[in-house]
Amino acid sequence: MLEWLAYHHMIGVSHFLIYSNDCDDGTCEVLDAAAGSLPITHLPNPTKGRHYQMGALKDARKQPCVGTADWVWISDVDEFLCVHAGDGKISDLIQACGDPSAISVTFRYFANAGIDRFVDRPVIRQFMRCHAEDICASDTAIEVKTLVQKNFPLHSFGAHRPFTRADYLPHWTDGSGRPVPETFVKTTNKRRIRRFPAAGTQSFATLNHYALRSRDTYLVKRARGDVNRPNRAFDVDYWTDRNDSGSEDRRILTHMPALRRALHQLKSIPEIGAAHKAAVAHHRAYANHLRKTRDGKALLAALDAAPRLPRNEAQLCEALKAMRL
Repeated sequence: MLEWLAYHHMIGVSHFLIYSNDCDDGTCEVLDAAAGSLPITHLPNPTKGRHYQMGALKDARKQPCVGTADWVWISDVDEFLCVHAGDGKISDLIQACGDPSAISVTFRYFANAGIDRFVDRPVIRQFMRCHAEDICASDTAIEVKTLVQKNFPLHSFGAHRPFTRADYLPHWTDGSGRPVPETFVKTTNKRRIRRFPAAGTQSFATLNHYALRSRDTYLVKRARGDVNRPNRAFDVDYWTDRNDSGSEDRRILTHMPALRRALHQLKSIPEIGAAHKAAVAHHRAYANHLRKTRDGKALLAALDAAPRLPRNEAQLCEALKAMRL
């Protein structure tokens, strides 16, 4: 939590509006402690029972910090916006893309890469193996998250992109400053409202998605469940589709020196440091507990036996190679 806050504040986020969902793991206490040093508005999610994320997005439209924002970026805590333009700031991305009304940045999933136990070190420094830029889990269309300007003709926010009822195409680019597909803007292809072809989309930015992290953390993630789909299973298939370690991307590490300084400064504040240590202890203890359960042992065994490449990806890679030839 602290790493995510410090990193995004460092690259240009001027205010955080964060919704928590009945958390009992100490992260709410981290947020409340950090609010004295960082620009954070922390609210309990007003939605109960289901559709937590959609409920938070609907409520966010009413919040003053969203209404007065020049830009809005919607992100989960395991997603890190990595800007390749200029000094790696959000303002550099906006300038590189030609100051559009929206920028959709393509995901890149970072693999577990054999890391077993949770350690209290920056996530971006531990996990650097990932899938190739243009293909993910045998699909050449990859999900995005979208930076939205205040002049965007907004109908509603989605978790991955805004929706518009405008009868014209807004200036909306991908992470290389190119126009996103018209079918994506108009949502005419319902299977592609969160994604579009990834080839060539990451010249100026990538969204580093650390969906797996350590096996300890994956056990905890599975026990917690999905924020949107109560029946979704964080199972072996989910793991396999995101655990492609065939490539490496270290570009985000240019921020490590500044991030270390920012984290040291935050943790040196007694209230923040104590809350962080308590959350770390809770996470580690819960993972240790889950490792001893029947389900936990079964999942770890299944992960050991899981394929090393996502389903059908080897065949697709061969097909793409043949097309290039």
